[in-house]
Amino acid sequence: MKDKENKTEVCEVNVIHEDIVNKVRGIMPEETKLYDLAALFKVFGDTTRIKILCALFESEMCVCDIAALLGMSQSAVSHQLRVLKQNKLVKFRKEGKVVYYSLADDHVKKIFEQGFNHINE
Repeated sequence: MKDKENKTEVCEVNVIHEDIVNKVRGIMPEETKLYDLAALFKVFGDTTRIKILCALFESEMCVCDIAALLGMSQSAVSHQLRVLKQNKLVKFRKEGKVVYYSLADDHVKKIFEQGFNHINE
């Protein structure tokens, strides 16, 4: 039935299927895990970080190279890399004075592949 004032769908039947609710409640992840997952997806919500991750799919790169590729300042790239590192999406290694960044693991690429599959449907 439509609510005449708000013109939205309103459920006319107020039945709680306790068996379904209890089943789902029993398999829901812990609140902290859901919070961590939401935080991870929030990291993917920034186009600059997405561009950096896409670049790192192709090659390990230093801040200077990423900045040149994206037309950004080194400090802006460093800031985004710090966020990616804090969220365990990238790792780094030092070679002399140069710091090289790469994807933390194959999970990052799989997340992207799933995302691309979804938007390309």
